[in-house]
Amino acid sequence: MKSELDWSNYRDQGMGDAYADIPKQGGDFAKAISVCIRSGVCEQQQTGVMCPSFRISSDPHLSPGGRVKLLKQILNQPDIESPVSDKTLDAAMDQCVACKGCQRECENNLDMALIKTEYLAQKLKNQRLSLRNRLFAYHPFLLHKYPWLSHLIRWRNRSSLLAYLGDKWLKIAASVPLPEVATRPFIANRTVYEPLAFRAGFSHSVVLWLDSFTTLFNPEQGEAALKLLRKAGYKVWLIDPRSSANETPLDSGRTLLSQGLVAEAREQAKRLLQALSPHIEKQRPIIGLEPSTLLMLRDEYQALGLGEIAAKAAKLAQLLEEFIAREKINGRFNLSFNSGKQHAPILVHGHCHQKAVGAMRSMRKALRLLPDLDVSFIKSSCCGMGGTFGLESEHIAQSQQMANLSLVPKIVAAPEADLVCNGFGCGQQIYAMTGRRPRHLANVLAEMIEDE
Repeated sequence: MKSELDWSNYRDQGMGDAYADIPKQGGDFAKAISVCIRSGVCEQQQTGVMCPSFRISSDPHLSPGGRVKLLKQILNQPDIESPVSDKTLDAAMDQCVACKGCQRECENNLDMALIKTEYLAQKLKNQRLSLRNRLFAYHPFLLHKYPWLSHLIRWRNRSSLLAYLGDKWLKIAASVPLPEVATRPFIANRTVYEPLAFRAGFSHSVVLWLDSFTTLFNPEQGEAALKLLRKAGYKVWLIDPRSSANETPLDSGRTLLSQGLVAEAREQAKRLLQALSPHIEKQRPIIGLEPSTLLMLRDEYQALGLGEIAAKAAKLAQLLEEFIAREKINGRFNLSFNSGKQHAPILVHGHCHQKAVGAMRSMRKALRLLPDLDVSFIKSSCCGMGGTFGLESEHIAQSQQMANLSLVPKIVAAPEADLVCNGFGCGQQIYAMTGRRPRHLANVLAEMIEDE
């Protein structure tokens, strides 16, 4: 088996360990699988994120450990034609929503999300990507190139006939609204933005990287983050999809990688890192708003074999809440807020990838900047959207079961609360299931900046 991702970090994993049970095939990928010691922690109905597909089914095949067991069995077969030809394994991997819960909560940090990416890449060696999944993979590029497609999405959401046809022909669930492109997507009018507040002896620059999810669907989040950082006295260098020198938008490659298109995602990652390279050399913090894209710089880019520049970028990449929390600790973030502008209590849902890197602590610290505010956090597993999982006809039942485990009941029980959620997919799932639109942390903080 020739792996498509770089698994060299696992080269010495399990060597000399009788309990590692490293499969005979698969090289370093097999060693990455072998970090699982089958402790059963992923097969417990416990608090935390792990593992939503097991929680709703109690099927051991649908736990991270169960998937590892199946993978090991296949990679240990000497005459296997392809490690992805087994139907039982395929069904188990199909139900993984790549939430990264196991990466954080497993005692050995099993990375099933990345293992699934490799699995999908191996599948594509023998079969073509379906039209639906190709549309999901390339939708940011298509929407940037052909803006009129946004009207088609709106028509589909308002027409039961179009939704039915999309379900029948493409297997896009008719009962779920598709995310709609904003009437006015984010367009930067310059590359660098000077501070809006002068602070004697303070001269700090940051990079605000706005991904396609933000610029296309939630431009107000980008505007809010820009205002927030400039009001705090930072000089902001802006990079967004339109920062590209050619017609192809500057994209993280998240949607490509989620469908197993590793080579295509790698090319997008190279382009983004090239655009970031002047800032990386100057060690400017790289701030992002969408967890699933920003955290690629710290995680998935390391598995794409992109060398030293990716390693440097990983050290600089921060979610907005992480940046604010660290700057506050270092005495550099001194904005004043007026929480009197916020009358409703705030209820926070964390994106799985935020939880996987421990960023919810930073969310707490950032929200503590708002004095006398009633803030509570929802304890839940994955919302069930899982990229495009919650839009796919064959997965809609499982997606809604995941959401109904704890997330939806807690939202329904707090009708007066103002919902805060930084994840694009989570926000869409919450809207589809409850009809309520959550806000990003950037919007909440920007609205409460103390009037001068």
